[in-house]
Amino acid sequence: MSLDVDRPRPVPKARLHDPVFSVLDVEHVAHALAPTLRFQLHVSDPDGRAVHTIALSTQIQVDPARRGYDDATRARLAELFGAPERWGATTHSFQWARVDALVPGFTGATSFALELPCTYDLEVAASKYFYSLPDGDVPLSFHFSGLVLYRDGGDLLKVAAVPWACSARWSMPVAAWRAAIDACYPGGGWVRLSHETLDALQLRKAQRGDHSFDATVRELLDGEEAP
Repeated sequence: MSLDVDRPRPVPKARLHDPVFSVLDVEHVAHALAPTLRFQLHVSDPDGRAVHTIALSTQIQVDPARRGYDDATRARLAELFGAPERWGATTHSFQWARVDALVPGFTGATSFALELPCTYDLEVAASKYFYSLPDGDVPLSFHFSGLVLYRDGGDLLKVAAVPWACSARWSMPVAAWRAAIDACYPGGGWVRLSHETLDALQLRKAQRGDHSFDATVRELLDGEEAP
């Protein structure tokens, strides 16, 4: 029988902790070619590593079940979630966007920005949801993944993963989204039409001598409401 009580045992490596992310603020990007929001985020490294960069991928989800709605807003959201009695099953989270970014080097903690172009296409679920909210906040979840490049007491770069468990909840003011939209579409909106529908609308506009498509659509709506 061999005895190995004096044989040295390998020392287990200390487990690296996951970076901690939080969302600080949001603003619209002035003079952008398309509606754009800029989110300010914060990240801290519990292990105090000299982080060279973080190649970060952020998935942003809308969590409609985390806020309340009045009857008028429920009516506007019926196309998305159905009748109010079904909302317990239909108001599940859905994806708004995915944004990639490089977080600059830091030791301990730093702040960084994510810029998110926004569409005003009301056939997109997120745009339809934002447009239907009269005020208040949009409940969001940020889910992070990617790679951390860091130096561990030497000159060699090491790599660690950012797991999907890294996430942060935050509530975005509806006014921030509206400000981004209004900066590019002041006083109006945007609706995607097929070529056939647009041609028919153009013909109707020319026949009536309307000065804008808005006037032609208004005339069509008034005709539907007359009976």
